[in-house]
Amino acid sequence: MYNLLKQEGRAKRGEFHTVHGIIQTPVFMNVGTVAAIKGAVSTQDLLELKTQVQLSNTYHLHVRPGDELIHKLGGLHKFMVWDKPILTDSGGFQVFSLAKLRKIKEEGVYFNSHIDGRKIFMGPEESIRIQSNLGSTIAMAFDECPSSVAERSYVEASVARTTRWLIRCKQELERLNSLEGTINQNQMLFGINQGAVYEDIRVDHAKRIAELDLDGYAVGGLAVGESHEEMYRILDAVVPCLPVNKPTYLMGVGTPANILEGVERGIDFFDCVYPSRNGRHGHLYTNQGKLNLFNQKYETDMRPIEEGCQCPACRHYSRAYIRHLLKAKEMLGMRLCVMHNLYFYNTMMEEIRDALDEGRFRSYKEEKLYGMSQVGQG
Repeated sequence: MYNLLKQEGRAKRGEFHTVHGIIQTPVFMNVGTVAAIKGAVSTQDLLELKTQVQLSNTYHLHVRPGDELIHKLGGLHKFMVWDKPILTDSGGFQVFSLAKLRKIKEEGVYFNSHIDGRKIFMGPEESIRIQSNLGSTIAMAFDECPSSVAERSYVEASVARTTRWLIRCKQELERLNSLEGTINQNQMLFGINQGAVYEDIRVDHAKRIAELDLDGYAVGGLAVGESHEEMYRILDAVVPCLPVNKPTYLMGVGTPANILEGVERGIDFFDCVYPSRNGRHGHLYTNQGKLNLFNQKYETDMRPIEEGCQCPACRHYSRAYIRHLLKAKEMLGMRLCVMHNLYFYNTMMEEIRDALDEGRFRSYKEEKLYGMSQVGQG
């Protein structure tokens, strides 16, 4: 259940009640593709980093170690020792981005595993069964993510099929949730809006899926090559067509600036690999812009990554030391950088929620964007 607590313009401040606890929104979901955040960050660390939701990947966990094994071991929460909400994506995006050879048919997609080349079939029912085996809090519907530059006729056919797949996902999840051996009989389903950069296709699709009364709605197929301006244009058109009393999720987005712009347009949920991926390469987010710790000017810099930051890296270590670890290829360097970035993102979400509570989101957004545009001042 989603409680809309407050609105400022189209920006929403809400609470999403789940079987694994209440999610305060807007929220950033920390991406743990194979049931772990890359960079040696544990679920115990995630609590210290203010993480509310952990996101894992259906396709990757199906391929390795196998969803049936995870089911046998009691489900994903037990397996990775995390009792807060988990969202699993449907595997659709990976099927389309990783598979060199694939055949899309009405029943689903035939493709080869990117690990050992074995033939795999995944359709709506298979994706939902895998996610049910994992026992995640929120399951994502199986969809096709067409290229942002695909022909209009292709996108129309693809979106129509994604809608038919969504109905099958909903039916399969209802069936599985009624069975006794199901780990999480309260598993929720989010549908995904697609349509590349065609505004009218997106809007029609949003209206169609809104009628299905799902637990939440995602906007997919953005941040895959189109400009930020195009992404914001699509959000301006689509989000008003999705139910305001359900959470909205912008998939795979993004930078801190993208998140602020998304919140302003009514988005509740975000996820992105940027904080962990950039952290592993020594690129750090601060309120004064991004730092690259590989720059020589930090060689003797004994300040923390960001003055006043309460993350585990900034509380104890200097830029000079962390830079040395990165240069020496010590895993601790990567770990500290990833932890700082995740803490930065989760703290920013906390600030966004506070600003919405106090009716000052617009001024907060402007100040935050101005501060972060001062690249390399630190």
